[in-house]
Amino acid sequence: MGVTETGATVWLTGLPSAGKTTIAYELADRLRGEGHRVEVLDGDEIREFLSAGLGFSREDRHTNVQRIGFVAELLAANGVKALVPVIAPYADSRDAVRGRHTSEGTPYLEVHVATPVEVCSERDVKGLYAKQAAGEISGLTGVDDPYEAPGAPDLRIESHRQTVQESAAALHALLTERGLA
Repeated sequence: MGVTETGATVWLTGLPSAGKTTIAYELADRLRGEGHRVEVLDGDEIREFLSAGLGFSREDRHTNVQRIGFVAELLAANGVKALVPVIAPYADSRDAVRGRHTSEGTPYLEVHVATPVEVCSERDVKGLYAKQAAGEISGLTGVDDPYEAPGAPDLRIESHRQTVQESAAALHALLTERGLA
C-alpha cells in the first residue's frame, strides 16, 4: 500500500481576469510533476456543470461557492490537492467554506490574487469589462458589484508584479512550508 497523500484546498480569490485560473493550472502542472494528485475546480466550468441555473445574485453566488467548497473538501479529504480559482466575492461565503474544512480537519489555504481592477480591465480575458462598460451586462464583481477582499489571506499574490511562474512558485513554497507539498 502506498503513502497516504495529504490533501488540501487552495482557494484562489480575486477579481475577474486577476490571473486565478492561470496560476492554478501552472501550480497544478508543477504539483502533478512531483507526483501529487491534483484537481482544478475552475469557476467557469463549475457554473456550467454543477451550478447551472444559478444567477449572480448574492444568494446564488453564496450557493455556488458553498457547492464548490463542498466538492473541494471531499477531494481534499481524500488526498487530492483541490485548486479552486473562483472569484467568491463575499467574505462570509469564503469563511463558511473555511469553516467546513476546519470542522472536517481538512487543510485549507486562502490565496488573494490581488490584481488591481485597472489591470484586470486591461486583461479582460472574457470581455466582461468591455461588456459592462458598454452597458451590456451589470453586476460585474469589482466594478458595479462588491468584492470583499480577504483581510488576512494565507498568501497575497500581486500577479501584475510577477510572472505566472513566480506566482505559482510562491504558492508552492507556502504549500511546502505547511507540509502539503
